[in-house]
Amino acid sequence: MRTYLIYKAIIKFFAFADTLIDTMHCHIIFWGNNIRYKNFKSNGIPFVSVAIGGTCIFGENLSMNNGAQGNPIGCFDRCTFFVDRGATLIIGNNVGMSQAALICHQSITIGNHVKIGGGVKIYDTDFHSLDPKLRAGNSDLQHKAKALVVVKDNAFIGAYSIVLKGVTIGENSIIGAGSVVTKSIPKNEIWGGNPAKFIRNI
Repeated sequence: MRTYLIYKAIIKFFAFADTLIDTMHCHIIFWGNNIRYKNFKSNGIPFVSVAIGGTCIFGENLSMNNGAQGNPIGCFDRCTFFVDRGATLIIGNNVGMSQAALICHQSITIGNHVKIGGGVKIYDTDFHSLDPKLRAGNSDLQHKAKALVVVKDNAFIGAYSIVLKGVTIGENSIIGAGSVVTKSIPKNEIWGGNPAKFIRNI
């Protein structure tokens, strides 16, 4: 028992030291990517890429788990924030996420008190043209479809879900784990599946 307690104390000490280092590293990354941000907490270090001309704003009390640190649910990815030239990513206050990817080519807006589960992907683009002839040529990326994504206050997106372009998730709504969200969801509802469908009201 004594060995166990000593081991746990050592682990807590190193976890505390890692958190301080991660926080300093994040400040440098956010500053270098011209992100407007306030206070945050980070376990591990996210991947961040904001293109020149892109806008990225993080609200108060952003909480991030990167890798298995802080939320060991079997997902070892880092949080990823990618903002393309001319695109806007806005994250509200008191948002928590684990190993999530927000890939913004036009506009993604996350409201306040939103929970984004482990391994969630949010995309506001198809990345490539739907026309096979254009995909085979040099103009593929210029013809990719884009549409804004909005996740409203108090929404909860379950682990490993994918939210696709043009989707709005209403206030308080819940997305079941492993869902693929292809169309907008009203407030106060639970949806799940591939493609996600209405399950019940909250």
